[in-house]
Amino acid sequence: MRVFTGTHSRTSLTAAAATALLLFAPLEAAADATIFTGVNTMPSNRAVRGFGVGISLLVIGFEFEYSSNGEDELEGAPSLRTGMFNVLVQTPVPLAGLQFYGTTGAGVYREELANVLETHMGLNFGGGVKIALAGPLRARIDYRVFTLQGSPVESRPQRIYFGLNFAF
Repeated sequence: MRVFTGTHSRTSLTAAAATALLLFAPLEAAADATIFTGVNTMPSNRAVRGFGVGISLLVIGFEFEYSSNGEDELEGAPSLRTGMFNVLVQTPVPLAGLQFYGTTGAGVYREELANVLETHMGLNFGGGVKIALAGPLRARIDYRVFTLQGSPVESRPQRIYFGLNFAF
């Protein structure tokens, strides 16, 4: 009589997991950093600047991004600072020097206009393209729509920016 110990089953499962890791894991991870300037378009156009740092695993990437713009009291446009953690889905390799991506994320924001201050959670989604320039240097064009929770002056601000991106 043969008694099943489960050793064969565990060995097969371990081999299957190792094979899946080898087949689906990227050969290398790539990191990048971006500095940018642009326009926050809601409720009026105001200059925005910021930075982002991220890591990409072939098609999926993760990024932290900070941005800030000043207020315009005459237009009733608040200052807005955001800190967002994002997930990117991107083309695995550049096509003719262009790497397209879509992104979504969540984080915190702080909005201020005169003496009114709001700090709360926010969401964002958008997309863009990274354009090869020379070696690891790329240009980046990005568009985002934010959904700000709480009681902000503008609950759906939009932003477009141009940045310099360095891959490493």
